[in-house]
Amino acid sequence: MRILVTGGAGFIGSHVVDAYIEAGHDVLVVDNLVTGKREQVNPKARFYKVDIRDRTALRAIFEKEQPDVISHQAALANVRESMEKPAEYAEVNIIGSIHLLELARAFGVRKFIYASTGGAVYGEPEFLPVTEDHPINPLDTYGASKHAVEHYCYLYKHNYGLDYTILRYPNVYGPRQDPLGEAGVIAIFTGRMLRGEECIINGSGEQQRDFVYVGDVARANVLALDKGSGGIYNLGWGQGIDINTVFERLAHIVEYKRAPVHGPPKLGEVFRIYLDASKARKELNWEPLVSFDEGLALTVEYFRNLQSPISDL
Repeated sequence: MRILVTGGAGFIGSHVVDAYIEAGHDVLVVDNLVTGKREQVNPKARFYKVDIRDRTALRAIFEKEQPDVISHQAALANVRESMEKPAEYAEVNIIGSIHLLELARAFGVRKFIYASTGGAVYGEPEFLPVTEDHPINPLDTYGASKHAVEHYCYLYKHNYGLDYTILRYPNVYGPRQDPLGEAGVIAIFTGRMLRGEECIINGSGEQQRDFVYVGDVARANVLALDKGSGGIYNLGWGQGIDINTVFERLAHIVEYKRAPVHGPPKLGEVFRIYLDASKARKELNWEPLVSFDEGLALTVEYFRNLQSPISDL
């Protein structure tokens, strides 16, 4: 089938594109390259440099390509930045998504796969691991913007028959993640360790996250092509790993000898979150396969093997 992947030049999106192409699908990528990188786009995919806020440019792509499925990975996704730029996050994450839903309706798209966030929509958990029916109380505007679009997915199915599957991502890590950004602690620590720089842990380091390797998340997007009609699914291991442990395991792999530096905790961040993916196991036949230690080793290997380990990213 023909699949339009938004954000397909980005960290997660480029892996999703690779997985779709490996599965034999025809893929086109829409990305504005603000955070994505053109060189990360699979050469077998057709690439369009377009911002999802530009409905006219998007419509021209739909008229030309007539996609069967939209896999919507594009988003502004920095929790801390979202607290400083709430309107911009609404413009990209909500209005941009509505443009795609409207075009999907107009051009008869079969299915809309939406990358949501399990790490940010629930807020501070009332119980762990978090299931899909947990109360929704995001603590940041990123989580609020991502959750808003889940409601739009439902109403477009109810009113117009547009099928959808929503995947609530955990903390995703792996090759191609930006080690110079403000989000993605594993990539940031890996980059700083390889450069011999100090690593800063925000707060006590006892915060827990559900870390899933990017290849496992990409595989869920392939399974969602034919499964999960009208469903919302957590992806995750169902157990948390604290940031101090992340630091220790990475330091061991990299042979990094410096002690971490602790800074203040960040506004809007949940302290402890991990996700129950039982529903995804049952209905999508998905479960994570790459262990945390294996995933860390693959991530470090990727950054080490870059010709210039961080500077060119």
